[in-house]
Amino acid sequence: MVKESIKANNPTLKSWIEISPDSDFPIQNLPFGIYSTLSKSKRVGVAIGTKILDLAVLFDLGYLDSLSFCEYCFSNQFLNRMMGHGKIEIRALRDRISELLVSSNNDLSKNEEHIKLVFDNQSDSNMHLPIQIGDYTDFYSSEQHAFNVGSMFRDPDNALLPNWKHIPVAYHGRSSSIIASGDPIYRPKGQQKLNDEENPIFGPTKLLDFELEMGFITFDGKSLGEHITTEEADNYIFGMCLFNDWSARDIQKWEYVPLGPFLAKNFASSMSCWIVTLDALEPFRTVGPTQDPKVLPYLEYKSDKHIDINLSVSIKLPNGEEKTVCNSNYKHMYWNMNQQLAHHSINGCNINCGDLLASGTISGPEKDSFGSMLEISWRGTKPVCMPDGSERKFINDGDTVIFRGAASNKNYKVGFGELISEVLPTK
Repeated sequence: MVKESIKANNPTLKSWIEISPDSDFPIQNLPFGIYSTLSKSKRVGVAIGTKILDLAVLFDLGYLDSLSFCEYCFSNQFLNRMMGHGKIEIRALRDRISELLVSSNNDLSKNEEHIKLVFDNQSDSNMHLPIQIGDYTDFYSSEQHAFNVGSMFRDPDNALLPNWKHIPVAYHGRSSSIIASGDPIYRPKGQQKLNDEENPIFGPTKLLDFELEMGFITFDGKSLGEHITTEEADNYIFGMCLFNDWSARDIQKWEYVPLGPFLAKNFASSMSCWIVTLDALEPFRTVGPTQDPKVLPYLEYKSDKHIDINLSVSIKLPNGEEKTVCNSNYKHMYWNMNQQLAHHSINGCNINCGDLLASGTISGPEKDSFGSMLEISWRGTKPVCMPDGSERKFINDGDTVIFRGAASNKNYKVGFGELISEVLPTK
């Protein structure tokens, strides 16, 4: 096992960069992303306070000479080349960045010329899709969400299907339509079957929905035919992001039998632009729910593997007014990442650098913690009142859906920034 990083997670660390106590990006976070400015092409950056540290320039100036990376790892339009170095070397890179930014270190802080070269303002920068995503798998791992959906479409006494508490249920999605925060989505169209009609109709979805999820990004896994255990899984996980698994509920209802999600899901999925390393999230590990019945041995795990991350969803109206419609937490998941990765590979399926695995909708036990409009409005029977007097059963054209998330303790918080997606009319 690769042991947990302690150095960069030290809660007493302070940076010589000015950072607000409310910032998502203290020195204990240091998430990786891809950004550009008017004068700089796409490259690898690290968020610190309101700044972005340009790793390509930092490398050119010799500050990373002790590490095994090359210039192209950081002047790249995706993180994959850098991630290809694996867990141990990524940890060494994050530790080195922390060392350069800590208040007690003068290597960079006293060089005004270099400071101007290596830092950009987040407000002056454009963020981009951080990962060249090879394969994408979406799980269905929140018991409350599965119960809610089963209650709506079957009955509360038989809400969970017989396999649900035995395996982390999932489907393979479409990686080509995963987009970055800030990119709009277009209302999809497709077939829908109205309850009182004999034949389906065709047109734009009337029931466009968000799904509050988190995703995790993998390093290279094992060879085809081998599997990753729950105890090994942390070694193969680079980091996490916020994830919106957009869904067209009316299209989904008609198409999902017999093979599951297709056009109702693959029109767009949105991810946040900063990838928070699993190392940065280690201090926020927590106990998960009791799994009953007992899982099979390959899904068992020893230490706490759930993570306490507060999450929220807001709907911003075209007039700028905003309403929070969900407050949930990632710790509510029944199946954790280690179990998901172990199950994904138990049949010998190989995992590659840059694969994205999403959690499934994250719904908590209370009504205000439900992670989709399907649940919040309970199939449209309980509309949400908006600040302008309108109502929302699902998402309208012109609405902007905003996800926010952060893990926090008494010393600092580790945040993901925002995942922002505007809905535009059908093309």
